Amino acid sequence: MAKQNFLTYIMLDMRYIKYQLPLLRKYFFATFFLLISGISSGQQEKERKISLGIHADPAVSWFSSDVKEVESDGARPGFCFGLVFNRYFTHNYSFSTGISLLNAGGRVVSSSETIMSFPNTTHTVLADKPVTYKIQYLVIPIGLKLQTNQIGYISYFTDLGLDPKIVLNGKVDIPSLDLKGENASEELKMFNMGYHITGGIEYSLGGSTAIILGLNFDNNFLDITKDNGVQPKDKLSQKIISFKFGVNF
Repeated sequence: MAKQNFLTYIMLDMRYIKYQLPLLRKYFFATFFLLISGISSGQQEKERKISLGIHADPAVSWFSSDVKEVESDGARPGFCFGLVFNRYFTHNYSFSTGISLLNAGGRVVSSSETIMSFPNTTHTVLADKPVTYKIQYLVIPIGLKLQTNQIGYISYFTDLGLDPKIVLNGKVDIPSLDLKGENASEELKMFNMGYHITGGIEYSLGGSTAIILGLNFDNNFLDITKDNGVQPKDKLSQKIISFKFGVNF
């Protein structure tokens, strides 16, 4: 008798579970959906805190000197490309850094005869004869990015900071001596420092993806040349304007 009552209880319980199964399925899928939504929301929150991007920037660069004996004789085209990292500490402010390769240069003339040093040799450049520098830097910028709230698909930003630079390669052309692509490692300092001011817009493509358009001014405030021997004791600094094109993810 007890066994029969137990079997009857089991059958009734199974019927109850079978009856409740559609409702249990609904609860299961609702819970699963909410869990996935919570994870996705957390990931999106993380994405708002960190932004990665790439950029490729056409540039124009030239030199300036602090003595009249040495003057700029024209600008050169250049190019900068690399990676950008932004770590947001509020919605509108972030710490910005990255790594990039910058090809820049410029042309200078001296009002006096100049002896230039190269590996294994020296050359004398006559007065008022141009010397063209072509320099490749490794740049690791450090800055503060300020950004507006999004208006439609567009937000506006500015980035201010410092640009430590390491010279990876340097060449000079001296047309008066028929020299082209001469190694300039003996003439250039290997480290430089500048500041940058960048302004532009971000056009949202949805989510965290955005196209970047902007204008950047970079001014080196350290002397780029070594002033060997009897060369003029000047401070030759470099200025760069670049047109910023990039994508943030």
